[in-house]
Amino acid sequence: MDTQEAQLSAPEPRGDQAHADDAAPRPLFVAISRFVVANDLADDVGHAFVDRPHEVDSAAGFVRMEVLRGGEEDKEFVLLTWWESPADYRTWHRSHDYKASHAGIPKGLRLVKGQTRISEYRQIAT
Repeated sequence: MDTQEAQLSAPEPRGDQAHADDAAPRPLFVAISRFVVANDLADDVGHAFVDRPHEVDSAAGFVRMEVLRGGEEDKEFVLLTWWESPADYRTWHRSHDYKASHAGIPKGLRLVKGQTRISEYRQIAT
């Protein structure tokens, strides 16, 4: 095997093998909101997320957002937001922009009681 082939097939350093000057990505904070629509507005909720005003996109520490839909009768929604820190998420959650971002919620929306939950996690691996 020539030198070029050896360099191409050498594994990347892992864990304590990594060089000290290699910048490791910071662990992220993830907020997961889960809710189930109780009435016939699940499609409207889905459209509201697709057409959302993107208020959160410019929030300090915001990384990305994903919205999932499924569950029984396709009425369950899971919203995942990634943040640089818990403080960034909490600052956003208390902000005027957070409240404004919910302006597109369909009028008359009802959620299944006891099925709404916000959970907070920290990333430990990728």
